[in-house]
Amino acid sequence: MVSASSPPSKEMEVKSDQKWVENGPSRNAKWWYSTFHTVTAMIGAGVLSLPYAMAYLGWVPGTLILFLTWCLTLNSMWQMIQLHECVPGTRFDRYIDLGRHAFGPKLGPWIVLPQQLIVQVGCNIVYMVTGGKCLKKFMEIACTNCTQLKQSWWIVIFGAIHFLLSQLPNFNSVAGVSLAAAVMSLSYSTISWVACLARGRVDNVSYAYKETSSTDLMFRIFNALGQISFAFAGHAVTLEIQATIPSTPEKPSKIPMWRGAIGAYFINAICYFPLALVGYWTFGRDVEDNVLMEFEKPAWLIASANLMVFIHVVGSYQVYAMPVFDLIERLMVKRLNFPPGLSLRLVARSAFVAFTLFVGVTFPFFGDLLGFFGGFGFAPTSYFLPSVMWLIIKKPKRFSINWFINWGSIYVGVCIMLVSTIGGLRNIVADSSTYKFYT
Repeated sequence: MVSASSPPSKEMEVKSDQKWVENGPSRNAKWWYSTFHTVTAMIGAGVLSLPYAMAYLGWVPGTLILFLTWCLTLNSMWQMIQLHECVPGTRFDRYIDLGRHAFGPKLGPWIVLPQQLIVQVGCNIVYMVTGGKCLKKFMEIACTNCTQLKQSWWIVIFGAIHFLLSQLPNFNSVAGVSLAAAVMSLSYSTISWVACLARGRVDNVSYAYKETSSTDLMFRIFNALGQISFAFAGHAVTLEIQATIPSTPEKPSKIPMWRGAIGAYFINAICYFPLALVGYWTFGRDVEDNVLMEFEKPAWLIASANLMVFIHVVGSYQVYAMPVFDLIERLMVKRLNFPPGLSLRLVARSAFVAFTLFVGVTFPFFGDLLGFFGGFGFAPTSYFLPSVMWLIIKKPKRFSINWFINWGSIYVGVCIMLVSTIGGLRNIVADSSTYKFYT
């Protein structure tokens, strides 16, 4: 027996480190936690760009693609929830864990992890830009006599908030922030389309395709598909959210999680479809890539909407950052022998926030970033990776309805990934050629 005064052995230290790294998530969340976490993850920067995407797609194609995307991603969300406990007695708490089960311990991380990181890191970069822009717009309206700062400084202020919030330990600890963000998302989406409806159609509104070269129009259409993909996010953190819900054989976690997901998708529909259609109806092909930027009056309403977007993306940033924080900390403890504790959290999380802040300040192309990350990251994680894993794990009968739905999702997802990634990257290059950095 080791005496009380004896120093801790090396074995005990290793076990302590293992406990820090391997300790699972707190599993005391209720079903409605999954609703507002999912709403916070899904509804964000993307919803404000939907009228802009409609401007390049047109009425019929745009509406059909929006509805098809809603259906396909709801199905893939259901698949993720079902696969969380597809092995009796095992819970796949992370996307990478499910990837290892589906594709093997060596191939799985290489297939899943890069896509998930692109989604999570890409979202956080876009939210840096969105938060800074909306805070700038709010201050310009609320304080007309104040000295106006450059957009870069507002992005820095938004980033500074996350140096503090990033020290919250886990998903449950950001539940209050996430709930506030979910409420804000419903509020500003409603304000946006109601303001469009009240504004009425602008003079000489046109719904024809934009007057540009056929090549540029093609790439802009590609980018619009990516913007719609970005608007249906959330799958990259679905398993991490479900991991916080308790599970028993009598009441597995998939039951409350699916109930929460249905609630989230209902809220998603009443936010997305009215804003996309009414926003396009109001401004036509000349709509901004962030529809809120179209309004100046009534000043108090527009200022409030921009403040709501700001609050929402504060919560969204944390929801997407938490799995990345977990990954970085596990890596630093296991591979770099970094001692667990507060110093680990300060170093790892602050470094990640600083990285996303730097990229956001350097490349603040809101619409182009949505298209690029929407295609490159969200199409795989939200469209076809869940379907691929479902075919491998569940093995539905060949040529059955389930089989066709999954292969259809894979085909659509791969096409969107390819074209929207090309379109977004091309537009970033084109727009950066006329942009003055750090202004």
